[in-house]
Amino acid sequence: MVLKRVLAFAFIASTAVYAATFDVTFSTAGHDVPPTLYGLMFEDINHSGDGGLYAELIQNRAFQTVTPGTSAALTAWAALGSAKISVVKSSSPVSSALPNALSFAVASGTTSTVGFTNSGYFGIPVTAGWTYTGSFYYRTPSPPATKVSGSFTADLRSTGGTVFTSATVPFTTSSTWQQATFTFTASSTQTSVENLFALSVGGSTVAGLTMEFTLISLFPPTFNGRENGFRMDLSETLLDMKPAFFRFPGGNNLEGETAADRWAWENTVGDLVDRPGRVGDWGYINTDGLGLYEYLQWIEDMGMEPIMAVYAGYSLNGASVASSGMQTYITEAINQINFVIGDASTNAQAAIRASMGHADPFTLNYIEIGNEDFFSPTTYADYRWADLYNALHAEFPQLHYIATSATSGNVPTLSPTPTYWDLHIYSNPICLTILKDFFINGAFNFDILSRNGLQFFQGEYATTTENSGAALTYPFIDGSIAEAAYMAGFDRNSDIVFAASYAPLLNHVSSTQWTPDLITFSPNTVIRSTSYYVQQLYSLYKGDFYLQSTTNTASSSVQWSVTRDTSAGQYFLKVINTATSANTVVFTLPFTPSHTTGTGTILTAPSGTQNTPTSPNAAVPSTFSFTAGKTITYNAPGLSLSVLVVTE
Repeated sequence: MVLKRVLAFAFIASTAVYAATFDVTFSTAGHDVPPTLYGLMFEDINHSGDGGLYAELIQNRAFQTVTPGTSAALTAWAALGSAKISVVKSSSPVSSALPNALSFAVASGTTSTVGFTNSGYFGIPVTAGWTYTGSFYYRTPSPPATKVSGSFTADLRSTGGTVFTSATVPFTTSSTWQQATFTFTASSTQTSVENLFALSVGGSTVAGLTMEFTLISLFPPTFNGRENGFRMDLSETLLDMKPAFFRFPGGNNLEGETAADRWAWENTVGDLVDRPGRVGDWGYINTDGLGLYEYLQWIEDMGMEPIMAVYAGYSLNGASVASSGMQTYITEAINQINFVIGDASTNAQAAIRASMGHADPFTLNYIEIGNEDFFSPTTYADYRWADLYNALHAEFPQLHYIATSATSGNVPTLSPTPTYWDLHIYSNPICLTILKDFFINGAFNFDILSRNGLQFFQGEYATTTENSGAALTYPFIDGSIAEAAYMAGFDRNSDIVFAASYAPLLNHVSSTQWTPDLITFSPNTVIRSTSYYVQQLYSLYKGDFYLQSTTNTASSSVQWSVTRDTSAGQYFLKVINTATSANTVVFTLPFTPSHTTGTGTILTAPSGTQNTPTSPNAAVPSTFSFTAGKTITYNAPGLSLSVLVVTE
């Protein structure tokens, strides 16, 4: 992702209003399609991690990285009744990683209900049948001589005070930290997410006391039932794409504003009380509850494989770590990889993984060294790439290492020469007159490259402007179909393109730092964009073998791709029409189909169509049937991606 930077690429949709016929002949010759071709790119941007994929409902749950005594430290929290709350630096913190706590003071003589509430990440969903799991740590810094015992009430309520579900949580005053746990089940579904989590107690029970609370947590049911897990609906939406890989943890969010601010794996594993969190690179706190282990477990549950990045000594302030200081980060990267694939019986980092519940190594084949290092190409070429590559390759020779700096004339400029290269492409209106129709014309970008062993990862790409050049809030059909034309080049060149992923992946509708995004969500809704459906269709109909066919020109409004699922005996004919009017494609097959009726799926809509919160299904795929023979004539509607499935 590019932060406060500009990549020089642009897109304007083709607006040709003409009809033409394209004759396509394909053979059984071609090449294998890599199983990793289509997947997901992730970093915590737009509250896509905390407040998004990470299912935790309580915002600012442990008061991480905040300044005690400030109003900002109380983000999402409010007092209930006459109680006084503030964030303090605890004199005896629950851990060295979590020095702050919520101070809860109740005046002597209080009899009414007191407590505090949390508004969640821009709302909290209440869903019938869901059992919520909660916990918190509490202590009384100066407990009375006689212990006080009582019960808190934990509940979900409307902002108006209507309680939807609750649980009683016993407590006893103590100067040492105690952990309380509870569950409750909602009996009704609330349309509104303007709800609160509340922890309350009768005032007479705690009158005159000051208590401290931290790591106040509440989870709904999670994907695959994982503790400290992922949001179900977002996970299922991504699973519906059948993605092959997951690139993480970034992206800019890997790098930090400075080296000290980087994403550091060791701060994201172990017990939650031992994770200090950090201010992420997109302006909000990352709790790091979504840590390295949680990523890997979820990736495994989703049937993907990781493309994992390691910090490479460059940060967003433009500074590079000096050559003399690289060893710290080399060691950190080695330890990070050992956490993932090391032998838990002999390696300390792998032993941490085993203690968290995964004794066997996770799957790991790809390591990305840095992110967008074309912004500091000199230090990357001079020493950062070589220092990391040489050390990591010596330690883990079985892994594949991906470079992230620029190429010069499509020729690597690094030594040792990379085998794998990550490319990022975003359109920008400042270049409209220079690179018109970039994604449409870009369908042939990879055709001209030498087959010299170099493999490409199109790690980030998206159309970001309307036809007029105005910035997009959501993907629109014109841009999505242009991306589909570009992706035909991935299919055709999958002998050298081993992976590709749209970016950014997710956007919380109430906290946006970058648009457009593949999926937009609120606390209780998920909106699949037009680009989501393009990515989904390419992934579902990826096939395992690409068949050579008649090719079109880069400037044409129609592109196509033919792949095969060998075991199923099915052929996938993708047709992309970027024009606003219909065009006809005539396929001549090298065989006669066994079935005279084929099935197809199409995404099409009028120019400018977007899926938005108010119109989430303005453009969705639909299915159709067609006559299948040795010759297939297909009339592709304007602005459409069609997939025709033919059985041999």
